Amino acid sequence: MTEQIERDTMEFDVVIVGAGPSGLAAACRLMQQANEAEQELTVCVVEKGSEVGAHILSGAILEPRSLFELFPDWEKRGAPLTTPALRDEVYLLKDAEKAQKLPNAMVPKSMHNTGGDITRYVISAGNLCRWLAEQAEGLGVEIFPGFAAQEPIVEDGVVRGILIGDMGVAADGSPKSGHMPGMELRARYTLFAEGSRGHLGKRLIREFKLDEGRDPQHYGIGLKELWDVPAEQHQPGLIVHGSGWPLDSKGANGGWFLYHAENQQVVVGLIMDLSYRNPYLSPFDEFQGMKHHPVLKQHLEGGKRVAYGARAITKGGLNCLPKMTFPGGLLIGCDAGTLNFAKIKGIHTAMKSGLIAAETVFEALKSGDEGGQQLDSFTNNWESSWAYRELKESASFGPAMHKYGTVGGGAYNFVNQLLGGKLPNVHDTTPDHAALKPAAEFQPIDYPKPDGKLSFDKSSSVFLSNTNHEEDQPCHLKLADPELPVRDNLPEFAEPAQRYCPAGVYEVVEDEQGKPKFQINFQNCVHCKTCDIKDPAQNITWVAPEGGGGPNYPNM
Repeated sequence: MTEQIERDTMEFDVVIVGAGPSGLAAACRLMQQANEAEQELTVCVVEKGSEVGAHILSGAILEPRSLFELFPDWEKRGAPLTTPALRDEVYLLKDAEKAQKLPNAMVPKSMHNTGGDITRYVISAGNLCRWLAEQAEGLGVEIFPGFAAQEPIVEDGVVRGILIGDMGVAADGSPKSGHMPGMELRARYTLFAEGSRGHLGKRLIREFKLDEGRDPQHYGIGLKELWDVPAEQHQPGLIVHGSGWPLDSKGANGGWFLYHAENQQVVVGLIMDLSYRNPYLSPFDEFQGMKHHPVLKQHLEGGKRVAYGARAITKGGLNCLPKMTFPGGLLIGCDAGTLNFAKIKGIHTAMKSGLIAAETVFEALKSGDEGGQQLDSFTNNWESSWAYRELKESASFGPAMHKYGTVGGGAYNFVNQLLGGKLPNVHDTTPDHAALKPAAEFQPIDYPKPDGKLSFDKSSSVFLSNTNHEEDQPCHLKLADPELPVRDNLPEFAEPAQRYCPAGVYEVVEDEQGKPKFQINFQNCVHCKTCDIKDPAQNITWVAPEGGGGPNYPNM
């Protein structure tokens, strides 16, 4: 820590960064064990959102295997799982009008959401986290929403906790009235559960070389909307997935989802791989156009869009999974990359990683460990779990899509699942940002104007995300070289940040001399992290803004 500021310090046995599924599952399990053993334990969860769930966005279909392990009586406790998955449909969109519905026998088993020995549910991940937070607090966990972890405290090569970001700092870095230096939260062990592309997790992976020998991590951008629909259109428990148009016509990979949830609501979204090559592609505009296809339109027409959001998805799978242990802590959930993309599900595996982390940490503390150790037993526990086996079985799913395309990759994965995973493992060693090609190799894409009924613009969408940042604060989107976007990215890649950002944060405007200027509207940022991932020069670094800033998702 370089700055010389007097800071308050709080000490805990365990500090958890992020109140998502993995972090809250870990917190609950830690306190369950402590209470059963009648052992005093202090556990703190720090959440940068204004409240638990404010920054949580996921599809989401929950496979409640981990939830059963954590709270076998979750139904009696009032967990927000009320809409069981009742019917699956999968489509291949041929063009803007035509589609082929795939017979059930042709759908990979990992995509089946009905049948089997466990009931799956259409849920709001945000509401699940709010409920998990209530359970955690009931067990004795302290939860601090609105506090952003800004730096890990690393002393002599050991993580000793985190530094909370200062509150009340002006854009020029000077303290405003009410300025409050961030506290040091010190811990015997620190669990990092920030979600996809966590800014502290990214640093820890680099500093502790946790990704040595692994493929580079791969990501997608997930865009999602929540719609109120007429009662006669509502089919609770209907799950629809699809791929093909419009992405395949532009050489991109991805797929869409549409779920009928509770309360006459439908969730619809697009997941687009960030390994795409064409710098003129706009994931946001592809999503808006996709909803006009008759297969999707029939579910949304006559309804009202009530929420919008976007978030990066860590989807590289087992080939890209970093080492999750380092002296003094663990990376868990999507901060490490535990999502099973073959199922398009990550909550159950994230929670399982949190449960294993909690059990490993508690065992160490119970034995008299003073903290700061490398928890090697976690790796053995994790690799012997059902969650790890899931990831191992689907290790080639994402790389096959990248290498062979949506149809070819889908065929590979279908055959591989039929053969019990006996086809050769496929790797993708090109980082997503390096996949982008020069703009000269492509034609600009003229996206149609939104109609305001099924498709919408970015500004009205950001409004529905309830995003807010204090304007007079330092920009949390850091440019290593402020001149690079106009000097290099604009002539070579037509500055793709204007299009890959789903919230209109980045613009190229004219300055007073009529020259191009790179403008950052950080107040619009929905914390998706796409810029940190896709910038071709890796010139943009996302760091946490002042605590409480960002989106405020209601039940996404």
